[in-house]
Amino acid sequence: MDIKAYIESGILELYVAGTLSKKENKEVYNLMQQHPEILQEVLEIESAIIKLTASASQLKNNDSLQNIKQALGFNINDGSKVISITKPKYNWLTYSGWAASIILALGLLWTINQNNQLRSDIQISETQQSLLETQIANSKNSLIEAKNLISVLRDNNITQVPLAGQGHFADTYAKVYWDKNSQRIFLDVLGLPEPPEGKVYQVWSLKLSPLTPTSLGTIDNFITDENKIFEIENVNESEAFGITLEPAGGSESPTMEQLYTLGVVTSS
Repeated sequence: MDIKAYIESGILELYVAGTLSKKENKEVYNLMQQHPEILQEVLEIESAIIKLTASASQLKNNDSLQNIKQALGFNINDGSKVISITKPKYNWLTYSGWAASIILALGLLWTINQNNQLRSDIQISETQQSLLETQIANSKNSLIEAKNLISVLRDNNITQVPLAGQGHFADTYAKVYWDKNSQRIFLDVLGLPEPPEGKVYQVWSLKLSPLTPTSLGTIDNFITDENKIFEIENVNESEAFGITLEPAGGSESPTMEQLYTLGVVTSS
């Protein structure tokens, strides 16, 4: 292989400029590993590009042409109009195209980044708007629930049943607001601790003679509910209400050793 002819062919300048095909880039790279002369030439081309870029960034009006000529290796004599016609070692047009490609690439990269930032800002804005709408909807729902609860608490026809702590759970408490007309209860369990993992509170309607418990369901969202007030359907002729701690999913009958609160319905 004629190394000198290969170097003078101009392919190394195109390699540095990044205009070769993938196959050609690989061929040049392999030759760089095999021939130190080719590797050295590539390094010199890259060095010349760096010098050109540095010079171009410092150009000032009338000195522009002179600085470019110096960077490219032209002989310049002060006061003389005669310049050497010796061919510069590297092709100016190749480097100019290479530098222009860099500028264009940087411009495109900046534009892409700006567009990505704009899209990101739009997404953030849409997300914030969605969250705000959700908060407003939740606030409206909370307001409606609060109004309903206030109307229940102020209704003289509502039966209030305090549930006292039992046995080892004497410090706990709860309260039932029973609306017999609509067959529902509002259960206030703020006085109960958070249930352990894998456990849930289960609410029971009780008949006392004989003792007959009927499940009103489990309080699965006890931890996530801030108000700790739950609306529960109750179609039973309840004589008492109780709350026990049961395994997740609930039990068919109450675990009396885990009876937290109990309250008897008094005659009104």
